[in-house]
Amino acid sequence: MIGGKTMIRTQMAVNDAVFALAQGQDLDALKKRIESAVAQGGRFASFVVVGNREVSVLFSPHTAVAFSVETVAFDERDDGDADVPYGGFFDE
Repeated sequence: MIGGKTMIRTQMAVNDAVFALAQGQDLDALKKRIESAVAQGGRFASFVVVGNREVSVLFSPHTAVAFSVETVAFDERDDGDADVPYGGFFDE
C-alpha cells in the first residue's frame, strides 16, 4: 500500500468458506467461543464480517478453522457495527 491509510483485516477460513472479519472483532473471545462450541460437541458461534453483517456458523469437532491477517486499504464503513450494514442489496 503506497500512501493512504491502511488497516489490518483478519480472515477466518471455516472449512471451505472464508470470512473477512469486520474491524473491532475480539479475536481472543471468538477463538474461545469456537473452542467452547467444539468442546460441547458442536454449537453455533456468531461474528461480524466486512459489510457489518452478522454470520453464525455451526462449529463442531470436525470443523477446520484457520486465521490469517493482512494489511488492506482503510474503509471507514468497516467499523463492525452490525446495526449499520453496507455493501448489500439494500444499499443506495
